[in-house]
Amino acid sequence: MTEYADIRLLVMDVDGVMTDGKVTYTSDGQELKSFNIKDGVGIKRAQASGIETAIITGRTSPMVERRALELGITHLIQGREDKVAALFELLGNMSLSADQVAYIGDDLPDLAAIEAVGLGACPADAVAAVKSKAKWVSTRMGGDGCVRELCDLLVSRKSS
Repeated sequence: MTEYADIRLLVMDVDGVMTDGKVTYTSDGQELKSFNIKDGVGIKRAQASGIETAIITGRTSPMVERRALELGITHLIQGREDKVAALFELLGNMSLSADQVAYIGDDLPDLAAIEAVGLGACPADAVAAVKSKAKWVSTRMGGDGCVRELCDLLVSRKSS
C-alpha cells in the first residue's frame, strides 16, 4: 500500500489554511474572508475518491458555514480552541483511528492535532513550531492552494 493511501478523513483549519489568515472588516463591522477556488476543486476531488472532509476552527463564522455547505463538508466544528479534543470527538463519532486522518493547520492551536494524526500537514507559511512537527509541508501558502496540493497528494496515493 502506498504511503498515506489509508487516509479516510481530511481535517482542515480555516484561517491561515483555507484562507490567507487575514481578517478584514467592513466599515459597518462585517467580516470578510477569501477562499481559494482551487482548494475547493481539490476538496471535491478528495471527496470523490472516498476521503471524507471536515473543518475544525477556533473561530465561528457564517462564511465558513457557507463555504462548508458549498463544498459538501458535513463535519463542521467551529468555536473550538482545543482542536485535538474536537478531533478525537469527531473520530469517535466516525469510528476512525487517528492514523486514518490527514490534518492541515498553520499555528500553535493546531499543533497537537497535527502530531496526533497519520499525516500532519501545514502550509508553507505555517509557524516554525508547526512546520517542525508536520510530516508534510506544502509548497503553497495558506489561502493560496495549500489545501489543493494536499488533496492532490492524497488522491494520487489512493489511485496508485
